Amino acid sequence: MADARPDRPAPADEAAAERRRARERRQRIFGDVLPETTRDERGPAAESSAGGNDEELRRNVPPHHG
Repeated sequence: MADARPDRPAPADEAAAERRRARERRQRIFGDVLPETTRDERGPAAESSAGGNDEELRRNVPPHHG
């Protein structure tokens, strides 16, 4: 007869629970670090607006970098 112990979770259940706890820990520490959409889902219009910061940096170059 198999040694089935109902008081102890199966190894797969333990692994899934550990992954869930690790994911929750990362979420508490780092918050939502991944964007809701990927770059290819946003399309070219979103990329041009995201590059606005680069353009501002190019305009504000110090004279000694000229």
